[in-house]
Amino acid sequence: MAQAYQGLVYMDFSRGLMESRGYGEYQHLDPDLARNVYVAYRTSLSEGTEVFHNDIRERWSRGEPAVVEAMKTWASYAEQGRECLLRGDFSGLSDLIDANFDLRTRIYKIGGGNREMIETARRAGASANFAGSGGAIVGLYRDRDTLIRLTEAMQAIGVAVIEPRIAR
Repeated sequence: MAQAYQGLVYMDFSRGLMESRGYGEYQHLDPDLARNVYVAYRTSLSEGTEVFHNDIRERWSRGEPAVVEAMKTWASYAEQGRECLLRGDFSGLSDLIDANFDLRTRIYKIGGGNREMIETARRAGASANFAGSGGAIVGLYRDRDTLIRLTEAMQAIGVAVIEPRIAR
């Protein structure tokens, strides 16, 4: 959806919306709200989304408590994240980014190379979560010094860091 709508988009996939109309609610946000964003990637780790998401939909459909609860929590993180963006709460948004990944580790199998990227970013002082299904991460850095530490630490493990330009 982010690619289709382009820019910074809040997405609400609540059950009520999905059941009543078959699609979520999409709200464009001012891209200037997303400051100090980085993306880091290692092409050797990319894999199809079907590999990473292997059986999550099936587990959710079966009502597996850990998966159902995780989905509810992620929806809450999205709502809280939008509020953090609107308030300019960098610290709160960074905490949510980290919490999102930490929750993923409870229901997904996370490969060593992906975990290494997350841990390296966090040691450098940046928040980190997957940018998709694996092979790339996204997060926030506090300041230029943090970005420099992040870039150097990532280069040491064969990972490139870019600062994306978010479209209007």
